[in-house]
Amino acid sequence: MSFFIVSGLSGSGKSIALQALEDLGFYCIDNLPAILLPTFTKEFSATADTDFSGCAVGIDSRNRGFLEVLPDTLTEIMSRGLDYEILFLESDEGVLINRYSETRRRHPLTDSETALIEGIRRERELLHPLRTAATWIIDTSHTTPQKLRMLVRDFAGARGDSKLTLLFESFGYKHGPPSDANFVFDVRCIPNPYWNSELRDLTGKDQKVIEYFQSKHDATRMIEDIKEFVENWLPNFQSENRTYITVAIGCTGGQHRSVYIADNLATHFEDDDLNVQVRHRELDG
Repeated sequence: MSFFIVSGLSGSGKSIALQALEDLGFYCIDNLPAILLPTFTKEFSATADTDFSGCAVGIDSRNRGFLEVLPDTLTEIMSRGLDYEILFLESDEGVLINRYSETRRRHPLTDSETALIEGIRRERELLHPLRTAATWIIDTSHTTPQKLRMLVRDFAGARGDSKLTLLFESFGYKHGPPSDANFVFDVRCIPNPYWNSELRDLTGKDQKVIEYFQSKHDATRMIEDIKEFVENWLPNFQSENRTYITVAIGCTGGQHRSVYIADNLATHFEDDDLNVQVRHRELDG
């Protein structure tokens, strides 16, 4: 049975993540006190209907009274032979402030004497142990609800597969690098087709841009160097039973160079022993 703990900062999309898991057939419960986790998982494992794909529980700062006992609780779960994985969601402070301003909801750690920014920072401190133990961290600063649902589906779907999932993600530095990446490669040093008026409005997926990069030696060198790095270190991650590796490729706007290189890397690493995915953050929305 798959068992996920969904946690993260308030306003980062935990409810959407739980809804996505529920759509996949998971039994989901939000705001379960951490102290009840061992009992819940034991009973669910023994009595759950086979129609359920697994279970997922949401734990966040609303449970701050129980967060202190969470490490011992997780240890108890493992001692019973129950495996769990933690999905942690976060966002930039500015993004969270804007989201709360738009929804006019109250942050769980604010009161008449605590400002929103203080509540957000306090919450980061409280949830740090969960973030440290997380299997996967998703930064939703630039992620739409639809894309988040897709990311969660990919994450949950990969759990039933013994293959390592290798994700190549393109992004634009002007929007900030993804905080959930295992490796980040800066490709802004190779020629930029943005300065060619005929290519400016195209992307790295268009044939004219592809032909442009195929004629640039530096683009080829960059791809080969990243290939070599990933090939050299991938076996080490596989030997540690890692299930998800994200390789982020960044250029200025996330439109041309990073897209072209991410696509090339994904094609190169397609293999029966890997679950290879590619995502273009600035193009996918």
